[in-house]
Amino acid sequence: MSKPSSSLTQLALQKFKKNIWGVLSFWFVVFVGFVSVFAYVFAPDDSQNANQMHLSIHSKKPGFEVQILTIPSQLKNEQSFFSKLFFGTQNTDTEIPITGYKIENDDLVYTEYASDGLEGVSKQISLKTFPQNNYQNYIKGKTFLFGTDKYGRDYLSRILIGARISFFIGFIAVFISLVIGIFMGSLAGYFGGKVDAVIMWIINVTWSIPTLLLVIAITLALGKGFWQVFIAVGLTMWVEVARVVRGQIISVKEMQYVTAARALGFNDYRIITRHILPNIMAPVIVISAANFAAAILVESGLSFLGIGAQPPMASWGAMIKDHYNYIILGKPYLALIPGLCIMLLVMAFMLIGNALRDALDVKG
Repeated sequence: MSKPSSSLTQLALQKFKKNIWGVLSFWFVVFVGFVSVFAYVFAPDDSQNANQMHLSIHSKKPGFEVQILTIPSQLKNEQSFFSKLFFGTQNTDTEIPITGYKIENDDLVYTEYASDGLEGVSKQISLKTFPQNNYQNYIKGKTFLFGTDKYGRDYLSRILIGARISFFIGFIAVFISLVIGIFMGSLAGYFGGKVDAVIMWIINVTWSIPTLLLVIAITLALGKGFWQVFIAVGLTMWVEVARVVRGQIISVKEMQYVTAARALGFNDYRIITRHILPNIMAPVIVISAANFAAAILVESGLSFLGIGAQPPMASWGAMIKDHYNYIILGKPYLALIPGLCIMLLVMAFMLIGNALRDALDVKG
């Protein structure tokens, strides 16, 4: 029995590999996932949420360069390596953009950066502030590849860290939708009758409510936050999975292998989980890929409305909200860059879904 299954799996894999766009999209999603997990390794600003603000250099164009003076703090950072790796560094130092500096007696005199051709304020600080008076290690040039946002934060770092929310909400929301949808759909399709009528009534009521409105209601009930959005989006996407599973089970529950399983005395739980579900997962996998894309769009919409991930947490939707008015102020890239990231990731999941649909189509 394992050989035909294995050969069908290999055949589907071969068909998927022949779909160039599906393969490219798969590796793009893998790349985004890798960057999301290790975002703080790649981000120029590895502070938590890349929230290091420099208001004097706000809204600068991509490629902007400036000298940064770092004034060390006396507070000790007792973060573990893994905490810094996955959650960012708790930055207690003070960073100041400067245009120049000089040494006078035992003081470092620096001129703060001022935009629009203005001259910055000159200030001084004792050299003793720096360990072993080695101030050179605390003055470095910095290039902002994607420029800065309206708060003077490194935009590239915010984009990289913002990928986490958009990427992981797909996994968590789809996981929640699969657990609820497969459970409800299995009960409705296998047992039928009153059980099917009740579950279909719940599905139809949930289906009739606009997705965004339902997510907003759940978010307001659970409160604003990171995990609340994940749960809210997942709770709105299970109906599609449930309808597909229900229809598939209805079509296969009278087949010979199910009848044979009943004749052997297997209980309903084993028949559903061991015999029926493994044979109907192809359309569920395809719809899960589409739900990934839908979850990303819903989260972006929630963040744009201000009820998604809350500041200072980086989110592509929130970044569009903060900068959409810059489109008419001559700096459209501040809104276009996160919008393009959302578009590419959603398109990648949709192309993967199409490739999986073609690969798992046994009739083809």
